[in-house]
Amino acid sequence: MDCLFCKVAKKEINAKILFENDHVVAFHDIKPVAPTHVLVIPKKHIERLDRASPEDVQALGEVLLGTRQVAQTLSLSDGGFRVVFNNGEQSGQSVFHIHAHVLGGRHFTWPPG
Repeated sequence: MDCLFCKVAKKEINAKILFENDHVVAFHDIKPVAPTHVLVIPKKHIERLDRASPEDVQALGEVLLGTRQVAQTLSLSDGGFRVVFNNGEQSGQSVFHIHAHVLGGRHFTWPPG
């Protein structure tokens, strides 16, 4: 498999890793759109959110817990932070390995886009 994020998870590609555990890796985005922009990926390859299966429930839950860990580690919880999942090309997904963007450090407007 030639997946960029699988290579990050396997340490085949260098990334500025914030933390990892048995299930996820969290690392700083190379093209940040906010003062804090960290990606949380499952070590298991899941291409898109709409292609996840019931067997992926643990991996998906670990990604969400990983976003909480990022927020705690970077002291984002008090001011707030945004978590974004893009699903498919029209949403802006460019790496087809599910990942959560954890964004913080500035005010965000609604709706996004």
